[in-house]
Amino acid sequence: MLPNKFICYALGYVFIISGLIKLIDPSRRGMFHELALPFPETLFFVVAMVEFLAGMLLVGRMYLHLAIPPLIFIMIGALFFAKVPILWTEGLLSFLFASRLDIVLLVLLVMLWQHVGKWKKI
Repeated sequence: MLPNKFICYALGYVFIISGLIKLIDPSRRGMFHELALPFPETLFFVVAMVEFLAGMLLVGRMYLHLAIPPLIFIMIGALFFAKVPILWTEGLLSFLFASRLDIVLLVLLVMLWQHVGKWKKI
């Protein structure tokens, strides 16, 4: 069985810090402009707030059924928009190295999502 609360704490920590850094450090905004995403400033702010708020819900182990899906969506977007281009330009090993944290986070989020309905109290 998964050590449920520790996975929630670890994932929450990562997303809280990621969201805070995005909100505090203005140099991170250029990343969304480079990816040619629509409305990069707004999207950047929304992603930062979702990461922070959903991370807080994970740490509090509250409303996991609402917190996990947007984080899964964000991780898939990060892989698709930021990491897949590395696969095409630099090769498989560079892609695997650059995407290692994203893939681990995505797998842990999916594992939590699968078990949310089974847990009465996490």
